[in-house]
Parts: sequence; C-alpha cells; structure tokens
Amino acid sequence: MTDTTEPHTVTFPQSRTCPYHPPTAYDPLRETRPLARISLYDGRPVWLVTGHALARTLLADPRLSSDRTRSDFPAPTERFAGLRNRKGALLGVDDPEHRVQRRMMVPSFTLRRAAELRPEIQRIVDERLDTMIAQGAPAELVSAFALPVPSMVICALLGVPYADHDFFEEQSRRLLRGPTADDTMAARDRLEAYFAELIDRKRNQPEPGDGVLDELVHQQLRAGELDQEEVIALATILLVAGHETTANMISLGTFTLLQHPDRLAELRAEPTLLPAAVEELMRMLSIADGMLRVAVEDIGTDGGTIRAGEGVVFSTSVINRDESVYPDPDTLDWHRSARHHVGFGFGIHQCLGQNLARAEMEIALRTLFERLPTLRLAVPAEEIPFKPGDTIQGMLELPVTW
Repeated sequence: MTDTTEPHTVTFPQSRTCPYHPPTAYDPLRETRPLARISLYDGRPVWLVTGHALARTLLADPRLSSDRTRSDFPAPTERFAGLRNRKGALLGVDDPEHRVQRRMMVPSFTLRRAAELRPEIQRIVDERLDTMIAQGAPAELVSAFALPVPSMVICALLGVPYADHDFFEEQSRRLLRGPTADDTMAARDRLEAYFAELIDRKRNQPEPGDGVLDELVHQQLRAGELDQEEVIALATILLVAGHETTANMISLGTFTLLQHPDRLAELRAEPTLLPAAVEELMRMLSIADGMLRVAVEDIGTDGGTIRAGEGVVFSTSVINRDESVYPDPDTLDWHRSARHHVGFGFGIHQCLGQNLARAEMEIALRTLFERLPTLRLAVPAEEIPFKPGDTIQGMLELPVTW
C-alpha cells in the first residue's frame, strides 16, 4: 500500500462479544472513517471501508472486481482461499458474465414475485409453528423454526426437493463454517455432485417443473446460454445464500427483539412498523460482515489511494453504524430511515433475493410474536452460543419457552 495513512493493527475478521453489535476490536476503525488499513488471517494488508458514503461509491465502481478466481483477490479465511479457483456465480464474477447471469435470475426475485409468494411463506411459517407448539416448550428456535422456514421457501422456489434438506443444510454449514479448508472444499464437492445429479434428472424429464432450476435446465442450458458448470454454480449460491442468510436474520432478529422488550412492545402495539423494523434490524445486525473486492486500477479516495492489485474489504457492521448517516447508531430505532443500509450490499451485486428475504422476515417475526406473545429465552442470554466472526453472523442455538 502506498498511502501515508498509519496502518491499524486490527486483523479481519474478528468475533463479536455481543451477537448484535460489531466486534469491539473494530471500535478504533469507527473513529477513523472512511478508510483504514487492516490485515487478514495470513498477514496480507488490505483496505477496510468503514464510511457509508464511500462504501456506496466504491461498491458501484467497476474498478473494483468481484472475480474470486484472481490470484490477488483477498481471502479472509483459509477455507475461503481454498475455494478461490472454483467456478463462481453472481457474487463471484464481474460483468459481462455477471450481467448475463443476473438478467436470467431477476424475474424470479422481483418485488412482485415476492408478493406472490407471501401466502406460501405464511403457510410454511404457520406449519412450522404448529409443529413447534404441539411439541411443547421449551424449543430450540433455530432448528425448529428459523432454519426450516427459509429452507422450505428456497427449495420451493428453486425446485429442489426439501426431502434433501438435511444433506444440503449440513453441506452449507460445512461450506461456510468448516473447521478446515479441506472440509470446506469437500462440502463444495458434495453440493456440486448433488446438483449435477439433480440437473440430469430434470434434463431427462419431458416437462419442466415450476422451479428456477427447472427453467435454467430446460431453457438456458438446452439453448447453450449456460453450461452445466454455470448452472451448478448458480444453483449452489442461490440455495446456500437463500436459506443461510435469512435463517440467521430470523434467529438473531428474534434474540435481539427479546433483548429489547420496549422495542418489541412498540412493534406489537403498532404492527405497521414491521417493514421499518426489518430494515433497522438489517442495519443493526449486519450479518454478512465483510464484502470483498480487489482493485483492477488505481482509485483515489478522500481516505487514501487504493492501488491496482490491493484488496478491499467492506465492513458492513461498521459502515451501517456511521453516525453521519444514522444518529445514535447503536440504538434500535424503528422510526429512523434505515433503507439505505448496505446489509444487502450495493451496486450491481446488491442481493438478488432481498425482496424475498424481507417478506420472509416480516412474516416470520410477525407470526412468531403474534402466536407466542409470552415468548422468552429459556436460558440466560449470556449462555446462548452465537457464530464466530469468520462466517455469516447469527445464533448457533436459540432455546426459548413461552
């Protein structure tokens, strides 16, 4: 790096001490916005973006690449580095390849499509709560509710058999939190083999099913617009991201609301606040903390010059606590305008499934607290395990009673 800014000694990523607040190790970075120097697990120095305005500017800048196969692309963990040469889709590719893939996917993830899916989401939520309530208190909310709801929704949307959910949920867990790089790569291999077999079955069906994957196989794959490797990569990221992120938001959102009873009471008294509450929870929780890019050209900013070949990390949790945009940012406030948070990213790689995620979170949280008005933690909050900083943030378990 060539800027004169003094480097910080912070290593990224760090684990949180409170599941809904940024790691305390990032506190100095909040005081030196909008750009700081940090190091990754292997000692590589990179830029960390911490300012809201600069983040939105850089995330829309084509001089920053998302191509994870580049040798200079930053790797925040050893397991991420092990997957660097694997074929990616959407988040891991640049235009024009990204534009082609996204154009194929957009019709399935529009606001209108999410609205059409609301009755099915409500049915799934009610079904899971029926089962949980029938089994009686206490319950473990992650496995009983927060994880199966988005898993069932994304399976229905993609055309993936939910009967296989134990397999792909376990492989997703290993992919995102495997103890070693070898474990992570083996999980990716198993997921790719699973999708290769599923694609072959769908290709041999005389009539396509209703899912997104069926459409990709019977239209884009047959027409030669995509090859099988690309379809597998798309299916993998849609399935993994489609249930992991929302499951973590539901579990961590529930925990956060239970820890803020006044805010929860406000929601119960005024349910019309729920859409704003979902946005504020997205801002506050910032579960996907650490979007990655690499500069392909020099980029001058107010905080320093990012040189070609240098890695850039966007700390979502710090960016979404920018006091110049969100006064008193560490406080939950349903009445603030949180819509411009970067919890879903920004620019051409902004989360494709954000409309679906919002619908799932609104329906899941509203129904959960309506049907279980006495819902509370079954053990002290400090005893509940949550995820380390090197993966999507959320609760490992959430024991509740009512």
